[in-house]
Amino acid sequence: MEQRRTRRFKLQLPLAITRSGTERVSLAGLTRNISSNGVLFTAGHAPDLSGPIEYVITLNNDGGQSVSLRCIGKVVRAERVGAGYTENVPNYQVAATLERYEFVRER
Repeated sequence: MEQRRTRRFKLQLPLAITRSGTERVSLAGLTRNISSNGVLFTAGHAPDLSGPIEYVITLNNDGGQSVSLRCIGKVVRAERVGAGYTENVPNYQVAATLERYEFVRER
């Protein structure tokens, strides 16, 4: 039986990878679950394993002012989960740490 140190919350929220390693990128994804230590998400491409990653999770996308969480971490796992990428079915599941974060409010 697997025991985790922190509780995971099943949340499906929009996620955008803005930096993978040293490269600026623009990749969309969707969270599967989030904890205080990291996030599991789906994406169309796999970021570099063990490399740094910067990603933004949109917390409030319903009316009013949008609030996002800008996160910096490290990719710990990337697994292919499908045969190909379509707009509705990303083919990688990625686990990344959450080492630093800041809230960003859209104007």
